[in-house]
Formats: sequence, C-alpha cells, structure tokens
Amino acid sequence: MLGLESEKELMGFGVSACATCDGFFFKDKKVLVVGGGDSAMEEANYLTKFASEVVIVHRRDEFRASKIMIDRAMNNPKIRVLWNSSVQDIFGSQEKGVHAVKIKKTDSDESFEEDCDGIFMAIGHKPNTDLFNDLLDMDENGYLVTKNDSTLTNIDGIFACGDVQDHVYRQAITAAGSGCMSAIDAERYLESSSE
Repeated sequence: MLGLESEKELMGFGVSACATCDGFFFKDKKVLVVGGGDSAMEEANYLTKFASEVVIVHRRDEFRASKIMIDRAMNNPKIRVLWNSSVQDIFGSQEKGVHAVKIKKTDSDESFEEDCDGIFMAIGHKPNTDLFNDLLDMDENGYLVTKNDSTLTNIDGIFACGDVQDHVYRQAITAAGSGCMSAIDAERYLESSSE
C-alpha cells in the first residue's frame, strides 16, 4: 500500500490490491496499476481482459520486472505507462467509487489529475515474517521456505502456510488450503512424536 488516507477510505470502493479478485468489476473502464515489478506487469496484463484501458504508474524511468513480463505489458495495446510518476492522492467516495488520482512527477515539480475508475496497488508484497529472522529459512523476499510436498520448515515441528509461505498465488483460498495441509502435517508430526 501507498499509505494514503484516501487509499484506506476507498479500499473496496475503487481501490484494490488484487486484480484477480476485483478485475471483473472494471469491465470497460479505465484503471491504473501502481508498480514496476513482475506483480504490476501481471496485474496490468490480467486487467486488460476487462478494462478498456490500463495505465501503469511507475516512479522510475524503467521497470524492475523481468524482460518477458515487461515485453508482454509493453506489447499490449490496452496498456500505457506514466513514467517517473507517483500517486499523491485518490479522489472519489464510497458511494460513487474512484474518479481520479493526483499524480506527481518524480523528475519535476509537475502535478496533474488522471481520470480513472479504479486503482490497483501492485508495489510488491512483504510477508510479515521479520520475527522469524535468523530462525527459519526464508527466500530473498522474506517468504518462509518449506520442504518439498510439505509445510515443514527447516526446524523440526514448525510448519508454515498461507501468505508467509506462498509467494505465487497469494489468495485467501490457497492460504486456507495450505492451512489445512499444515494442520494435517502438524497432526502427523505430533502422532509420530508420541509413539
């Protein structure tokens, strides 16, 4: 999230962090995607299935996404990019939804309003795993690493599931499924430990 008051107020009313969840509500509408990594490219491409126009707002003059993801987005005729730009405010109401954002150029003093019907935050995900630093194995982005075909971490008897472990799908339903897997793994561990 960007940390704007308007972002909190309008979450679910035109502001979203999940194109898969909310993209359908923006059929034939103009939406903005904030970010420059693989998540932003993926969200932008996905949203073109519904939206009439997708504008990626990126604070730099080049993306940090992988080449294949950048190429896919840049070759999509429904996508355009606002380079060197950051969202300063979001305009709208819970009754009528989002109608515009205030954009500030990062390379000049220029500011302007960009009309839109929705805005998707895709500036990256940071799992809430800091308390496990130096305890559990993590990948470079802070997601807990589990053994293949298991929810077991590098420490015997500690299991991980959901958004702290899943860096691919990040959906409530997959988190619930991996929670079930983790509960079964923990139960089996406890049964084998008591024998």
